[in-house]
Amino acid sequence: MTATIEQVIEGISDWRGKAVTAEPISGGLTNTNYRVEVNGTPYVVRIPGPSTELLAVNRENEYYNTKAAAEAGVGAKIAYYLPNLKVMVLEYIYGETMSIAALQQAGMPTRIAQSLRRLHTGPRFLTDFNMFRLTEYYLKIAKEYEVRIPAGYPKRMPAIRQIEKALLVNPLSTVPCNNDLLAENYIDDGQMLRTIDFEYSGNNDPCFELGNTCQEQQYDEPRIVEMCAAYFGEPYPDKLARMKLNMIMSDVGWTLWAAIQAKISTIDFDFWGWAVERWGRAEAKIDSPEFPGWLRDVQQ
Repeated sequence: MTATIEQVIEGISDWRGKAVTAEPISGGLTNTNYRVEVNGTPYVVRIPGPSTELLAVNRENEYYNTKAAAEAGVGAKIAYYLPNLKVMVLEYIYGETMSIAALQQAGMPTRIAQSLRRLHTGPRFLTDFNMFRLTEYYLKIAKEYEVRIPAGYPKRMPAIRQIEKALLVNPLSTVPCNNDLLAENYIDDGQMLRTIDFEYSGNNDPCFELGNTCQEQQYDEPRIVEMCAAYFGEPYPDKLARMKLNMIMSDVGWTLWAAIQAKISTIDFDFWGWAVERWGRAEAKIDSPEFPGWLRDVQQ
């Protein structure tokens, strides 16, 4: 059973006897989120959705990493934590929740790179994140729970192994990464792009983070090059190739996430349609004439 907002409010002794209002925040794909005002002070309450352990969400890891991201100056500070309910109450970040269109505007790839460098040079996270291992886990869950996955998915595993092998030739040091940077997980506070939602966070190759967010924002070649240059100083061919291979892996892994959600989630969202869309993008890139070049360049 998931917690209710009433249970959360009752569980925070500091709020007793104060004027408390709660309104749902739309857009969450895993959790139920609320804006709660206490004597006029706003907070965000994140209540975990049911069966999220099947998605490899570790709430202790999320809590630890959310604190670390706040220390880095990128994430929201934790105001309260209810460990028995696995519920976090976060400071409310005043600003504009981003969209794909907003993050495609001029200069945004550079601003994203600046925020991510700040996160990546902050305190280490509790555990590591590896999309290749997570994909294997999701395939196991899909088999065990008879989850429908896109046709032809298993036939692409040799290409996935090629990608992993190529990325391991000259590995980058891992850094604390969010790993799930949808447009809505950025908030522009007027000075910098803050990041939220650290459910899938962990120490990881920084190029997965860069590639993931490029894929989520549907960036074209000039924007990808801009982000690479802003992050690394120059758009080095091996770093660009590394980002592009990780763009593929972002869709490969989150395709299965969406397929599992289509089976277990109670949220009103077309998860299956999202899985099909993501898988189509991954296959298109694997079949593209540029794919062999990316495998070559990342090993230079």
